Amino acid sequence: MKRVRFRDPAGSVRTGEWTDNRIHFADDSYDPDEVEILAPTDPSKIVCVGLNYADHATERNKDLPDRPLLFLKPPNAVASHDDTITLPSGKERIDHEAELGIVIGEQCRNVAEENAMDVVAGFTCANDISNRDDQDKEQNWVRGKAFDNSCPLGPVMATPDEVPEDAAVRLRVNGELRQDSSRDQFIFSVPELIAEITTYLTLEPGDVVITGTPAGVAPLSDGDTVEVKIEGIGTLSHDVRIP
Repeated sequence: MKRVRFRDPAGSVRTGEWTDNRIHFADDSYDPDEVEILAPTDPSKIVCVGLNYADHATERNKDLPDRPLLFLKPPNAVASHDDTITLPSGKERIDHEAELGIVIGEQCRNVAEENAMDVVAGFTCANDISNRDDQDKEQNWVRGKAFDNSCPLGPVMATPDEVPEDAAVRLRVNGELRQDSSRDQFIFSVPELIAEITTYLTLEPGDVVITGTPAGVAPLSDGDTVEVKIEGIGTLSHDVRIP
């Protein structure tokens, strides 16, 4: 099943099912172009994983981590499918990063690996937009990672059975393939990530864990159209603007 949050023509926020290129809620059915697609969840926080693909660690000249590298994005970072995102001005390099997002389904803490999938509501597409100018100068990455609209999510949340263990993760900019990998290339699996994160903090329903990006990150330019496509979920699309 693919769940979608949207604003209907009357302005009400709804959660429905996206099937056969139609969005269904109660007795109503909409063409996706008739409604405003919202991020599939309204998280209290986004827990991000760095360097979870060996090839990306190599391109960033970083050693492979011996435990998941974690950082946070706040709620202001969330953006939606089809948004136009205004990036920080005056920066030399702001990169795209295609990622699989895990949507948490229940409040949880100290989750064992073998029970981790019990707390997963589903998966979504994410783009961890990264301001390298400042990320490479600071340790906490607030300027580099937490700026407004730096984490587009969507367009849907697919239940775990919809997303293969080797789901393809791809990103295109203006139709050009930039990133092309698979979920099975993770250094740390989804259960390992949830177990590690919940050792230190409580995850709430609707929180998102984004799981790291493969090689192929590259700078964005004013007017670019970005598409993150993950097998079993769909395609998250957005434009970028640089003032």
